[in-house]
Amino acid sequence: MQCPYCRAGDTRVVDSRVTEDGSAIRRRRTCSSCSKRFTTVEQMQLSIVKRSGATEPFERSKAIAGVRKACKGRPVDEDQLACLGQDVEDVLRASGSAEIQAHEVGLAILGPLRDLDEVAYLRFASVYRAFTSAADFEEEIALMRRDGAAQPAPTPQPAPTG
Repeated sequence: MQCPYCRAGDTRVVDSRVTEDGSAIRRRRTCSSCSKRFTTVEQMQLSIVKRSGATEPFERSKAIAGVRKACKGRPVDEDQLACLGQDVEDVLRASGSAEIQAHEVGLAILGPLRDLDEVAYLRFASVYRAFTSAADFEEEIALMRRDGAAQPAPTPQPAPTG
C-alpha cells in the first residue's frame, strides 16, 4: 500500500476492523518513511456477469436508475430508492459470490420494489420478465393478490378521541 502523504511503498497495518455491516475491512496503517497514519477500506468488488458473458463492476446507481424509471410518477422519494439500492446490494453481497449473474440483480430488486410500490413493481417486472400481453399483467396481479391474501391484513386503529 502506497502512503498517500509521501508516496513511499512501505507501510504496515497497525489495526484491522470489520465494518458494522460486515461488508468491508477498515485498516489503520503507518508509513515506515514519514511515520504518518492513514486509514484504508477494503471491500469485496462485486462483478456482474452479463448475458453476453462480459463482466462489469456492480454499480448501485445503475440498479437505482432502473428502479427510478419504474417509479416515475409514483409516491417514491430518493431516500426510499437509496434504501432499496442498499437492500439489493446487501442481498447480492450476502450470496458470498464475487460474480453475480445479471438476472440475479433483477431478482434481488423485485422483492423490495414490490414492498415499496406495487405499481412500480408491475412496471419493472413487465420489462424485466418481458411481458408480451395484458394476460401477463393479469397473471402477475393474480399472484400478487394471492400472496397478499396470505399475509394478515393490518389491524385498523381506532380514531383518536378528543
